[in-house]
Amino acid sequence: MNPNGPTKRTQVIRLPKRGDYSQETIYSILDAGFLCHVGFVVDGQPFVIPTGYGRSGNTLYMHGSSASRMLRTLEAGVEVCVTVTLLDGLVLARSAFHHSMNYRSVVLFGTAMLVESAEEKTEALRVISEQIVPGRWKDVRWPAEQELKATKVLALPISEASAKVRTGPPADDEEDYALNVWAGILPLSVHAEQPVPDPRISSDVTAVPDYLLKYDKRPI
Repeated sequence: MNPNGPTKRTQVIRLPKRGDYSQETIYSILDAGFLCHVGFVVDGQPFVIPTGYGRSGNTLYMHGSSASRMLRTLEAGVEVCVTVTLLDGLVLARSAFHHSMNYRSVVLFGTAMLVESAEEKTEALRVISEQIVPGRWKDVRWPAEQELKATKVLALPISEASAKVRTGPPADDEEDYALNVWAGILPLSVHAEQPVPDPRISSDVTAVPDYLLKYDKRPI
């Protein structure tokens, strides 16, 4: 992502061949997920908080209550490290040592900025909503003025980031390939179950939205 190549913070040191610094790869991983972990330090104490996110262009949006300690801390200019990991499979080798996982991950560094205008804040909330459940925003009531005031939205530029990806079968020691042990990949993916309606749903609502019935088809 950095036009001058990876920075000291984003350079993949362990197994560098798995590192990828291209915008295309980083965006594709961010777009396939919707849950990130936000790391920051306050008075020497590290915190890592899971939260939802959405990407629009070169910006990652995060939101929460205006009372959120994480958001209040980050808007003050504290450096942040955001990570996103997608687990694609368990890699089962012939030896215990070479077991691994197939995954796609992004690490993003920077300083988040408070989104102040109601228009941009509403758009950011739409982006987050559509990233989590594509198609949902057009069905729901949009945030009212008081709800917007009770919500903080932060924008984090996607400028210092790197991806790390593992794919493929196990990498066993050559002499272990002759062992009579099953080896290979156990693929894993996010799977949506049958939607469960709210007990108080209106009697006029008779159909489950198509975007929920087809949720497993969202890009991953």
